[in-house]
Amino acid sequence: MVSPGGQTTRPARSGAGSAGTGDRVTAGARTGSARAGSRSGVVVRRLSRGAEDGFRSSLVPGLRSGADAQRLAEELAFAATRMDLLAADPPGLYAEVADPAQDLEERTWLAFLIAYLGPLDGDAPFEGIEQARTSWSSGEPPRLDGAPAGPRTAYVDARGQRTVDAYRAWAQRAGSQAAAFTGEAGWTAERRFARVFERLALPGLDRGARFDLLASLGRLGVYELSAGALGFGGNDPVTLAAKRVLGIGDPLLLERRAADLATACRLPLEALDVGLFNWERGSRATLGMRPGTEPDPDVLAGVERALGL
Repeated sequence: MVSPGGQTTRPARSGAGSAGTGDRVTAGARTGSARAGSRSGVVVRRLSRGAEDGFRSSLVPGLRSGADAQRLAEELAFAATRMDLLAADPPGLYAEVADPAQDLEERTWLAFLIAYLGPLDGDAPFEGIEQARTSWSSGEPPRLDGAPAGPRTAYVDARGQRTVDAYRAWAQRAGSQAAAFTGEAGWTAERRFARVFERLALPGLDRGARFDLLASLGRLGVYELSAGALGFGGNDPVTLAAKRVLGIGDPLLLERRAADLATACRLPLEALDVGLFNWERGSRATLGMRPGTEPDPDVLAGVERALGL
């Protein structure tokens, strides 16, 4: 049949996985309480693909399984719901970052710590960040030793302090964190995101942490930031997932196909970052959302229509 997005599909819904069910692949996934420093330099992934069942979509040409496509739809919808909640009703420490009554430098520093350590899964997602937290004005390094890190953490024991020092030095060269994230006053939100994303390529601050930091700061209303590209590259899980889903390896074509997917699904481009991360991981990292947060049904239905599910 032909979906509203114009792609021809032959989906089979019977094997489709759903959010929070046992259909998700859990092999190789890290738990939210696992310390990043316990990871070795080599990660062996054993993610399973759904059985080929005739599914086809021009939006996701790398997928041949309706189950894989359904799982992708659910993770993209969850990611978009998360972005909406950050803007409208931010949970936990995100609410403090969003509070304009608080000091801008402290809000920015807290956003960095959230993105760097990563929220945990479960009932206390910000526990590790609270444990490690120090104020920007004190100049004291965060108490990283022993702090639990989330499933999307960039923190590694051996270089944790080096990354924090590099971030402070980056901000100080600009005069303040606010100046570093603002850049030139005439920049558009998309240009600002792209330039700061590039400049934040600091030792130990990987693509995922940089992207989530900027996307969060933008959605929380701290700075005018909006992603115009996903910044694919290297062995980042989002890049690996995009190659599998979009069926191509060239970074420029990946960006183009990702933009087409977001447009067809009526999603903010930023949502593909977390959606692809969770799809590749094989289980949902809630990334600071309240327990039980599910994709908005209307958003999910829109993604399913676009994919022809």
